Amino acid sequence: MGLMSRIRRLVSGQPNIEGGIKVYAPISGEIVPIEKVPDVVFAEKIVGDGIAINPKGCYMLAPIDGTIGKIFETNHAFSIESPHGLELFVHFGVGTIELRGKGFKRLAQEGQQVKAGDHILEFDLEYLQEQVSSLLTPVVLANMEDVRSLNKHQGQVEAGKDVIFVVEV
Repeated sequence: MGLMSRIRRLVSGQPNIEGGIKVYAPISGEIVPIEKVPDVVFAEKIVGDGIAINPKGCYMLAPIDGTIGKIFETNHAFSIESPHGLELFVHFGVGTIELRGKGFKRLAQEGQQVKAGDHILEFDLEYLQEQVSSLLTPVVLANMEDVRSLNKHQGQVEAGKDVIFVVEV
């Protein structure tokens, strides 16, 4: 949430969220520190801070209520913005862009309003395991400049049900 988002929130009278904003697992699997993703852009938090998930299952879900901003043409990643101004980016694996969409199916559209847990993308885990060097899936908060704290969780998570981190704005 850049300065303008913060100003919009103040002007609109949106109250502070007691206990922070919960971000749910967009994918099932085990939480891994973002620093372990074998891609410098994520590991060094160039695009923001967050966690990664070693995936299971076959769906990527909306981690928060909000609006789908961008779904990459190759259907391997998407961004979403919450009504509170959080900007999240979910990116399946490392090297998946090279597959040009193979192994992925789009289930939602850019600009669509979604609720946490709604299906965004479908993926073929078995196929993708054979194609790329890492399936670690970063879930990144892109607008860290306005975040007071980011409380990251650990362990196994189920998509749409378990919180992966809580954001204080």
